[in-house]
Amino acid sequence: MAKILVLGSSGYIGTHLVPGLVQAGHSVRAASRNREVLIGRNWENVEIAETDILSGEGLDEAVRDIDVIYYLVHSMASGKDYAEKDRQAATNVRETASRHQVQRIVYLGGLQPVGAASEHLSSRAETGDTLRKGNIAVTELRAGIIVGPGSAGFEVIRDLVNHLRVMITPRWVQSSTQPIALDDLLHYLIHVIDTQETLGEIYDVGGPEILTYEEMMRTYAKEIGRALNVIRAPVLTTKLSSYWLGFVTAVPSSIARPLIDGLKWDLLADNTSIQELLPRKLHNYRESLRAAMEAERNASLSVHWASAALPYPGFVSEESFFSKQQHAQGVAKVSVNNLWDEVIRIGGLNGWYAYSWLWRVRGILDRILGGPGMRRRRRHAEELRVGDVLDFWRVVRVEPESRLTLLAEMKLPGRAILEFQLEPINSQSSRLRTVARFHPRGILGLIYWYVLLPLHPRIFNGITKILVKKAEAKNYQSSTKISQ
Repeated sequence: MAKILVLGSSGYIGTHLVPGLVQAGHSVRAASRNREVLIGRNWENVEIAETDILSGEGLDEAVRDIDVIYYLVHSMASGKDYAEKDRQAATNVRETASRHQVQRIVYLGGLQPVGAASEHLSSRAETGDTLRKGNIAVTELRAGIIVGPGSAGFEVIRDLVNHLRVMITPRWVQSSTQPIALDDLLHYLIHVIDTQETLGEIYDVGGPEILTYEEMMRTYAKEIGRALNVIRAPVLTTKLSSYWLGFVTAVPSSIARPLIDGLKWDLLADNTSIQELLPRKLHNYRESLRAAMEAERNASLSVHWASAALPYPGFVSEESFFSKQQHAQGVAKVSVNNLWDEVIRIGGLNGWYAYSWLWRVRGILDRILGGPGMRRRRRHAEELRVGDVLDFWRVVRVEPESRLTLLAEMKLPGRAILEFQLEPINSQSSRLRTVARFHPRGILGLIYWYVLLPLHPRIFNGITKILVKKAEAKNYQSSTKISQ
C-alpha cells in the first residue's frame, strides 16, 4: 500500500477522499492551509500537515516520504488572479515532488469543451499541463458536475429549485453535461493508483446520462415534490447570471461566478478508457440525487466548516448547504485570555450590547411565534459549556480563548449561527472576529436575510466594538488596582 499525501484535504472532495483512502488500506497524510479545520474532521489514522502550496511554506515537510500526491487544489474562490495562483501552486508542487522522488501525482481537473473554454476551465486544464512539465507521472481525472452534498454545482441547482417557484433561465441551462455521483468519482480516484497503466494518462469521468441543466433542475424538483416553472430568457448572459445566482442562492459568489462562466459549453465525457480499466455500474442522476439527500440527512457534521458550509447536524434539504454571512472584527489591547473572559459573559443579564432594544423586540416576536424568546437565562454568569442555553441560542462549541459557537433556536426560515473567533496577536493584544451565518430555507429565508441585511453591519460591528472596549476597560481597572 502507498504512502499518500492529499493536498486540499479540507475541501469538498478531499473531505470524502481521505477516509476512503484509509479504508482502502493506504497510509494517508492530509494537508491544508488550516490545520485546525483538518483536526475538526476527527479522522482516525490520518496524519495532519499544514502547508501553503502557493507560498511553498511547509510543502517539503508535507511531501517527505510520500509515494503518491493527490492534487485537489484550485484557487477559484480567491479572486480575479486565480489562474496565476493555480499556475504557481502547481509549479511549487511539481518541483517539490521531483525533489522528493514522488512516484505519481493524481490530479482532479474538469471536463473540457470542444474548442474555446472559459478562464476557469482553461485554468483547470493548464494546472494539469503544469504538473506534467516535471519528471513525475501525472494521472488526471476530468470530471463535470459532481452530485453530492456540498458540491458547488449541485448546491446551485438545489438552491435554485428550493428558493424559486418561477425561474427565469438564461441560455446556459440548455447546455449539456454528464453529472457524476460522488461515490462513483471517489471510486475512480481511490482505485486509479492500483494499476501502472494509468500512469501519465488523462481520463474523462462522467455519469451514464447526458442531461441539460434544466433537466437536472426539473428532476430534482420532482424528487422533492416541488413545482418548477421555467421561463427562458436568452438575453441573460453568464455574467448577469452569476450576479443573479449570488442573490438567490447561498453558494459563495466567488465560487459561483467562475463556475457559471464555464456552463455556456457542453461538457461531455468519454468514459470508455476509465471503464475498461476500472469497470463500475455508474449511478444515474436520479439515483445520485437520492444518495446525496440521504447523505445530508444522516451526516453528523463537525462545527468546523470550510467555505461557509453546513456546520450542524439535523440538516433538512430545504435549507441551503452554504450560508449567507456577515463579518466584523476588532483588535483589543489585552491578552486573548482577558478578551475571552469578556466574550463568554455575553447574553443573559449582560445583554447583547449593540441595539439591545432590537434583540428584545426579536425575543418578543419569537415568543409570539412559539419560540423560546429571551426568557431562558444562563446556567452560570461567567462560564459557558456545550449544551448551555443562552437566551434563544444554544452553545454548540466552546474552545477556550479561541472560539465560541452559538446555534439559534428561535423561529426562523432557516438556520442561524453566531460565532466569536479569538486570535492572539501578542501577549498584550488580540483579535476578535464576529461571524454571523444564515442558511436560508426557501424564498422566505432569502427575504428574511435581505430585509435584515442593512442592520447586520451595525449590530455585529457594534457587538464587536463593545466587547473589545469592555475587555480593555476591565484590564485597565485591574492594572490600576495592581499599581496602587
